[in-house]
Formats: sequence, C-alpha cells, structure tokens
Amino acid sequence: MPTYRVNHDAVKQARQLIDDGKVDDTTEWSDAAPSADDGNTELEEHGWHAYAAWHLAIDEDANEETKARHRFPYGDFRTVNRAALIHGKQRAAQNGHDDVEEAFDELLRRVDERR
Repeated sequence: MPTYRVNHDAVKQARQLIDDGKVDDTTEWSDAAPSADDGNTELEEHGWHAYAAWHLAIDEDANEETKARHRFPYGDFRTVNRAALIHGKQRAAQNGHDDVEEAFDELLRRVDERR
C-alpha cells in the first residue's frame, strides 16, 4: 500500500473555494468527476501545479509531473464537490491514510458549516 502525504496547497485552495461559495453539493461524484480529457485540458491550460492543487494527496513514490503522483481529487477543476469529499474520506479511511482522511473531514465540515 502506498503512503500518501497531504497536499497542503490543495487543502488551502479547497478552503478558499469553499469560503468563496464555489461548492457543488448536489451532483453525485460519479457524475461530476473530471474525465481524463478534463485533466489533460487542466494540465495544458494551467500546468502541473494547478492540476496538483485539485488533489488532496501526493504519492511521493510516483514520478513528478505524472497523473499517478496526484491522488484523491476533490472537485472538477472549477468547484469543490461535496460528494467527492465524502468519497475521498471513505477511501482514505478504508486504506489507512489517516492524514488524508483528516484533511477530507475538515473540508467536509467546512462545507457543511457554510450550507
């Protein structure tokens, strides 16, 4: 099982998006999750740093500037998706990624406090 570290830049961006009201709390994650093409567009238009900021964890064993390095997406490159936060929290908990689970939990609470 890989060990992931929390991507603090992504947590900071997610907090700001939530505070700015850029949250989708109605669309299921299966419908809102970005496609591979969406990810490629994000990379082409904004680069690796921006792409990484939409993923709450980093797999440090994966090569830099690869999609495999960036784990646990939380939105669609425009908004935070509440269902993605729930899904990510559950996946992190199931796989023993405690720090990542805590990051998801904090963001989920932040979303719910602002609803």
